[in-house]
Amino acid sequence: MEQVLLLRYSEIHLKGANRGYFERTLMHNIKYWLKDEQFMLQHIPGRYVVSGYPIERENEIIDKLTKVFGLHTLTPAVCLETSPEAIIAECEKIRLDGKFRVTVNRASKIFPIHAIDFAGQLGGVILKNNPDAEVDLTNPQTNVLVDIRENGYTYIGTRVILCHGGMPVSTAGKGLLLLSGGIDSPVAGYSMAKRGMTVSALHFHSFPYTSELAKQKVIDLATKLTNFLGDVDLYFISFTKVQEAIHRNCNNNYMITIMRRIMMRLAERLSKDIGAGAIITGESLGQVASQTLESITSSSAVVDIPVFRPLISFDKVDIIDVARKIDTFDLSSLPYEDCCTVFLPKNPIIKPKLENVAREEAKLDIDALVDEAYSTLTKMTIKLQK
Repeated sequence: MEQVLLLRYSEIHLKGANRGYFERTLMHNIKYWLKDEQFMLQHIPGRYVVSGYPIERENEIIDKLTKVFGLHTLTPAVCLETSPEAIIAECEKIRLDGKFRVTVNRASKIFPIHAIDFAGQLGGVILKNNPDAEVDLTNPQTNVLVDIRENGYTYIGTRVILCHGGMPVSTAGKGLLLLSGGIDSPVAGYSMAKRGMTVSALHFHSFPYTSELAKQKVIDLATKLTNFLGDVDLYFISFTKVQEAIHRNCNNNYMITIMRRIMMRLAERLSKDIGAGAIITGESLGQVASQTLESITSSSAVVDIPVFRPLISFDKVDIIDVARKIDTFDLSSLPYEDCCTVFLPKNPIIKPKLENVAREEAKLDIDALVDEAYSTLTKMTIKLQK
């Protein structure tokens, strides 16, 4: 008999012939997320089993596992060799009060008792030893889970801990996140990683108009995101001269529109250099002037690769809820300005026409500005935190 963690995966069970690829990737990710722990990992049909860990580290290991995309739930459980007698003996040890039920999953069809019949039998055993308990099949306070697997072992536990679900990171290509330092973009990066995408990040800074504290804030946000994304390559580009050129030469009301288009050009160039197949932004339709339908159309028009906007239909409350869940909200709320607040116009164009934008951009040497900004590119790699 051994204390283990029984892991259940999320959408992988819907996969067909390539299911094994997703299972192997998820197993690799579990090992990586637990790389600083002592443990053993086994893959059995439909489940993973973490064992051999120091029991005093169980809560820390559970916390790490809940952040591995692809896992749906996990249960701290006792593992024992399958037999009706051994399972009954273990259930005799269970102490609880209040309403409960027993759920038997009979994955092993050679087990001699049908699941519903065995659940009733085990419920009687538990009632006998817990006089203050009461069976409630629809709204129990405790669900005693008895998982009889094909490998000859049964796993018994009373807790189901919800993980973040999704698909294993690195199964859906690579994207480049425009990480601004605000509330939205970290949530966008989290959302795309949850769909299996490997995410790198790009931040535009405007020294000396923005401070080192603003840059550190972005590094801290990327560090938080490693809990879900794994290692993050974080890139920086100086945007100061671009903004000064726009402010000096163009209609100030087009400042944000032209900035966004040049950012997109730089992001596309970096994406192609690092093998990213998409740009990721935290845009939410109608939230600010640069996120109207017309503004989004304008910024997308200058790139030839997909731009993923996972928050496009979210309202601010939705975004904040996720930011709190992934622990980026407080960091994002720190009052350090990013480059998008520099030279901010009083009346930005909210429905830019492409011909008018092109007329304003013609006042600039766009290619030279992009080349000069790209020459300032720097990179740091932030490792998954212990």
